[in-house]
Amino acid sequence: MPARSVAITANVPSGLASALQAIRTDLGIPGDFPAEVLTRAEAVARRPGLPELDRTDLGLITIDPEGARDLDQAIFIARAGSGFVISYAIADLAAFLTTGDPIDAEARRRGVTLYAPDHRTPVYPPVLSEDAASLLPGELRPALLWTIRLDSRGAMLDAEVTRARVRSREQLSYSQAQAELDGGRPRETLALLAEVGRWRQRRERERGGVSLDLPQQEVRTAPNGWSLAYRTPLPVEGWNAQISLLTGMAAAHLMMYGQVGILRTVPPAEHESLRRLHQVARALRIAWPAELDYPEFVRSLDPARPAHAAMLNACSMLFRGAGYRAFSGSIPDDVEHAALAIEYAHATAPLRRRVDRYAGEICVALCSDSPIPEWVLAALDSLPAEMRAAEQRAKRYERAIIDLLEVFVMAGRSRETFTGTVVEVDRGRDRGMVLIKDPAVEGTVLGRNLPLGRDVDLRLVSAGLGGGVQFELA
Repeated sequence: MPARSVAITANVPSGLASALQAIRTDLGIPGDFPAEVLTRAEAVARRPGLPELDRTDLGLITIDPEGARDLDQAIFIARAGSGFVISYAIADLAAFLTTGDPIDAEARRRGVTLYAPDHRTPVYPPVLSEDAASLLPGELRPALLWTIRLDSRGAMLDAEVTRARVRSREQLSYSQAQAELDGGRPRETLALLAEVGRWRQRRERERGGVSLDLPQQEVRTAPNGWSLAYRTPLPVEGWNAQISLLTGMAAAHLMMYGQVGILRTVPPAEHESLRRLHQVARALRIAWPAELDYPEFVRSLDPARPAHAAMLNACSMLFRGAGYRAFSGSIPDDVEHAALAIEYAHATAPLRRRVDRYAGEICVALCSDSPIPEWVLAALDSLPAEMRAAEQRAKRYERAIIDLLEVFVMAGRSRETFTGTVVEVDRGRDRGMVLIKDPAVEGTVLGRNLPLGRDVDLRLVSAGLGGGVQFELA
């Protein structure tokens, strides 16, 4: 199924505001911050602890979605002989928070930032996450500054992290960064981002990692209302993501060396799951040579082709059970991120994900040969379960919102015909899942002998809350 994203918009259509609020109430989505949290946040925002190390000389830039204010990362890349050196600044919340702080207690309840078309539910009060702690352009900010050195082919040589004061030079959206690259005269950091990003993607292929290139289902607004559409990520988004992944791998390496930390884990795919994928490929008449392993097979697929889109949908089900593994004193066996084919940690989005702050603190302590803060060690055992619960709630929230919007955009269109791709079929072959390109809707389809991976003409049967969007073969 396509990746789903929900962007913040304005002008909520009539009838949707109450339905969105009902979803929040049903799922227990946190509301406004308590008064004591807001008061504390406003106070600490005025006097952050700035590190002594001054690295405002770095030409850091941020690359984020259009209009983003919670800027976790800023990047600068330079050549170093035949290789590269990456300076990657991560927002430092420890400059504002203390042990037992009411802000931190509230963040524990929230876990991750949640997004809806009409509302953002942040982990930390906006005065911090979207202002004082955010790496906004032109502002002096405390940061965890990673320095990662790569060889000429993008392989990591070494990495370290320390506290520093930094200043981002400019905030770019993904589209602005891509346009500058496409224009042929990009600034050095962007030019090197494209070069390093491609090398890191090659390193990913070599170690057997895989990233699914799925279109993203997102909400769009217009003067006459809201709609759903698919968006294919820009190349620069993939290269930018590779830097975050690289930093997470460096963090994992440090924590494993120090035998203390918290890793992001994904268990290996089960043999039966791979066997089913081979069966799907045969049903779709897609060649899967015996010598082609799973990652290379996935990279051979073109999401623009209906049969390949159905295959990618099936592949998205392969790696399940993502979670976190905390450890101290020894390294457990189950620490690999099977999809990335390497150990990995969430360490680059502390403004939007609570666990990243703890990984960052551990890495700073290890690099400075300092004791790990007691408040970090005390939280390690409970963090995996807390983050799992927060992420599960986030997935349910996102799914409920998209389901609601799919019903909204299809309302009043009963018996209309559409063209879509059958991406999943149950064993009886009379019920499955279909993706409609315009509008970007996912629904169930009923019919005899559904043709998996084929484009079909469909008739809308119903669209309602609780039942979702249902089609039949036209």
